[in-house]
Amino acid sequence: MDIRYFLGIDIAKATLDWAVYDGKKVVLQTSTPNSVVGIKTALRLLKTLPGWRPTDAVFCMEHTGIYNAHLLDFLHKLRFPIWLESSLQIKKAGGLQRGKTDSIDAQRIAEYAYRFRDQIRLWEPPRAVVQQLAMLSAARQRLIAVYNQLAGPLAEQQGFINPTLQKQLLRGCQASLTAIERDRKAIDKAIDQLVDGDDQLKELFGLITSIPGIGPATATEVVIATNELKAITDPRKMACHAGVAPFNYQSGSSVRGRPGVSQHARKRLKSLFHLSAMSAIRVKGDLQDYYQRKVKEGKNRMLVLNAVRNKLIHRIYAVVQRGKKYDKNYTPALA
Repeated sequence: MDIRYFLGIDIAKATLDWAVYDGKKVVLQTSTPNSVVGIKTALRLLKTLPGWRPTDAVFCMEHTGIYNAHLLDFLHKLRFPIWLESSLQIKKAGGLQRGKTDSIDAQRIAEYAYRFRDQIRLWEPPRAVVQQLAMLSAARQRLIAVYNQLAGPLAEQQGFINPTLQKQLLRGCQASLTAIERDRKAIDKAIDQLVDGDDQLKELFGLITSIPGIGPATATEVVIATNELKAITDPRKMACHAGVAPFNYQSGSSVRGRPGVSQHARKRLKSLFHLSAMSAIRVKGDLQDYYQRKVKEGKNRMLVLNAVRNKLIHRIYAVVQRGKKYDKNYTPALA
């Protein structure tokens, strides 16, 4: 892909800051409202650049959740090349930085796109049904968080405060807790209907949840995080993304830390794989046998549990690649 112009776009709730880098200097910079009208205004300015052609440019921006929805939708409809990158990745690649404004951030994003142009990854939007699944899952997580905020302290203070006051507090929160639980169940039902109504999703969920320990919640997050296992196709990369892959921590002769997982991970996914691993080692099977054997050998329990998480990730990719549900008696064919 021969790119002439590298566009960095810093996205805020109300504004978009644009910077165009040609490999030597910033040749255009502007700020527009974060709206369709603002995007059209910026595109008209881009047409004034010498030899401007959208196919010879790349539009690079950070993940900003719903704030980039207008921009992504508009540019994708025009078939413009889009590069959606992690904000942390751009920040770490920038080295020592001083000062921060939206216009400076746009320049840094444009320069990042130029420096790492050999590693460009063009963005493709998830299917509409996957986008709906992501929104429903996010709403479900918020309801669970609010429920725990209310129910947690009530359970913790049981036995430590006056019983009459405890009953009064329980009555005061019961209606809210009941309503939140009812709403969560409604979203669970909507997710089930969404999956059942799409043949591709239904098949994918059937494959993933056939693995002992993997439930619908974990399957949902895996599908969302990997765009139906198309954005992350390697189980080792998925393990890294989920904060499961261990890394060495050594330097010279003085630093000899134990291998550990990185904190730069998708925390929700890591939490779900932890729960899945805990579920898997509680039922009879090879994972329970593996866990018990390693613990008896003196291995750290959390280290072994992390290995179980990794095995679950590899099993997910294996069943999807084969297109067959998990078979505990499966043996690979020998060459």
